[in-house]
Amino acid sequence: MNEQIEKWDLEIKPKSSLFSIDINELIQHRDLIMMFVKRDFSTVYKQTILGPLWFFIQPIFTTVMFTIVFARIANIGTDDIPPLLFYLSGITIWNYFSDCLINTSDTFVKNANIFGKVYFPRLIVPISVVISNLMKFGVQMILFLMAYFYYIIFTKTPVHPNSTLLLLPVLIFIMGVFGLGLGMIVSALTTKYRDLKFLITFGVQLLMYAVPIIYPLSYVSPKKRWIMELNPMTSVIETFKYSFIGKGTFSINALAISFIASIIILLLGTLIFNKVEKRFMDTV
Repeated sequence: MNEQIEKWDLEIKPKSSLFSIDINELIQHRDLIMMFVKRDFSTVYKQTILGPLWFFIQPIFTTVMFTIVFARIANIGTDDIPPLLFYLSGITIWNYFSDCLINTSDTFVKNANIFGKVYFPRLIVPISVVISNLMKFGVQMILFLMAYFYYIIFTKTPVHPNSTLLLLPVLIFIMGVFGLGLGMIVSALTTKYRDLKFLITFGVQLLMYAVPIIYPLSYVSPKKRWIMELNPMTSVIETFKYSFIGKGTFSINALAISFIASIIILLLGTLIFNKVEKRFMDTV
């Protein structure tokens, strides 16, 4: 008697290694990714009066506050860049990274009900967060470009955009990957230690003062500058300012190190995420 070979539309297999990522499976679930992107994009400002206008309001208010406190009162220099343009450029970059980190840091806890009912690649959720925040970043980039061209056309501010603008996709990649990797690490840890969610939100706010957003990198003494340069976001912010304005410190070596560091963090985050994925329902 010949054995009948059964064919299945979907076959779920356990991961063979902690670094196992089925790219084809992620591609097959691309519709689900877009569904989560729409969910993340709409639920944040659902039942708010101003809705997506908060994409503009938050960076505008933060920029104005930084200008008043640090440029006017504290009299901190901005490398001869108009304070509004200086702060807005750093805030635009930082917001994307911080949003990716914070919004992926509670993936397991926030989606425990969904994870416990139906199977799909769990990496879809943090990936969708990075994509939805990319849309928000695009909106805030429009705000930055509006201010940028205003200063060029109406105030004749001497800005010098250069060929390093071509590195903008690389900067976005570093921010997204770095935030995703750190977020997955924190998300795995929050299954046991819920306080980390609050700590990471507070920590990201403090970390903003350790990168050249409020003050230029040249404001820091050379002996202490290397401490700031350990943060991959430092070279990203400096490259962004140098690309659009022509001011700041650009180093291809520092940017390459940031790129490599973001990849390492992503691999480490994937390792920890896959490990916790197998048993997180027992702790959440």
